[in-house]
Amino acid sequence: MEDITLKEKSELTFKDKLHINFYDLVSVLATALVTIMIIFTFVFRVVGVVGSSMVPTLHDGDWLIVSAFNAEPKYGQVVIATHPNYFNEPIVKRVIATENQTVDINFNTGAVYVDGVLLDEPYINNLTLNNEGVQFPVTVPENHVFVMGDNRQGSTDSRSELIGFVQEEYLLGVVKYKVFSVDQYSGAMKFNSPSEWIVE
Repeated sequence: MEDITLKEKSELTFKDKLHINFYDLVSVLATALVTIMIIFTFVFRVVGVVGSSMVPTLHDGDWLIVSAFNAEPKYGQVVIATHPNYFNEPIVKRVIATENQTVDINFNTGAVYVDGVLLDEPYINNLTLNNEGVQFPVTVPENHVFVMGDNRQGSTDSRSELIGFVQEEYLLGVVKYKVFSVDQYSGAMKFNSPSEWIVE
C-alpha cells in the first residue's frame, strides 16, 4: 500500500483525505480522553450522594464535583472521606474542627463550641441534640478532623465512635459543585442551574 504521507498535497485522492481526517480525529479524541482522565484522577472527581445526612446542603441522589487537591482542611468545608469506619463506605460531611482544636457540644441547647467559641451554623437542618456516645469536650488529634453532617438529627459522624475523628490522609477532596440533583417531586434527575452549583 502506498504511503500517503509521501504524496504531495495536490496528489491526494478523496480517499486519502478521508484517511488523513480519520486519523486526525482519532488523535484528537485520544488526546482529549487522556486529558479528561488525568483531570478527573488528579484534579477533580465526580461523586454521588447517598443518604440524607447533609440535608439541606446536599440531598440523596445529588452528583458532586470534588476537588482532588488535598490542601489543608479548614472549618466549614464539605469533604468526602474514605477513612475506615463501621459502615465501610465513604462519607460526605462538613469539617467542624481541625487538629488540636477542642470541640464541645451542649446537647440540651444544641450549641456547638470550638475552642470555647460558639459556632454560627446557618447551614444546619436542625440543632445538635443527639449525643452519639463520644464524651465532650474532645480535642482533635494531630492530622485529624472532626466532622458532622448538616442534618444533625440524622447523621452518624464524629460524635459517634462508629466514625470518630477522620485522618486527613483519608480526605478524598473538598466538595465544590453540585451539578445534578434528583427532583424532590418527580424523582427525575435534573441539571442544576449554575446559581445552584456552588456548595457552601
